[in-house]
Amino acid sequence: MSRCLKIDLHVHTFYSGDALTSPEEAVLWAARVGLDGLAITDHDTMRGARRALELGRRRGLLVLPGLEVETRGGHILAICPSEPVRPGLGLEEALDAIEVFNASDILMPLTSRLALRLAARLRKPMTGGSDAHSPEAIGTAYTLVQADPELDEVLSAIEKGLVRPAAKPFNPWLVIRKWAIPSYSP
Repeated sequence: MSRCLKIDLHVHTFYSGDALTSPEEAVLWAARVGLDGLAITDHDTMRGARRALELGRRRGLLVLPGLEVETRGGHILAICPSEPVRPGLGLEEALDAIEVFNASDILMPLTSRLALRLAARLRKPMTGGSDAHSPEAIGTAYTLVQADPELDEVLSAIEKGLVRPAAKPFNPWLVIRKWAIPSYSP
């Protein structure tokens, strides 16, 4: 029987180059704030997700491996990609769902309205994610997914639209902290 899972679909680790969180910290923090799962979506790499998978299993927390990729239309999240995702895709080639709540976006009230309209126009499921670059931000936005806590079940539920985005009240300190993290080129 499926249940309502609380999953943060947009979490970065230090493998992104602009985040402070280790993969282990991401899993521990997700469990601490009551999430059932999280997607590790580092920039152009799945190294952080691979490190988090085993700890997630031991903690009973679902870890969805993913990455954030630049496209011609903006950043997309590739959750459990079955083949390499090449940068520069058009949005029409890449979208299964639209992130309508991104808790680290200082303009979230405006961008959420625009994303909600886009999702409605394209008839795409709507998701939420923290875009966490520090542990404290994990779980500030998330997606409620009606599914069994199995990877394939969660992916299927997202594609079918058995999801609902949610966000906690905006915390400007978490956004300021994200901006204060120095980026580097590996």
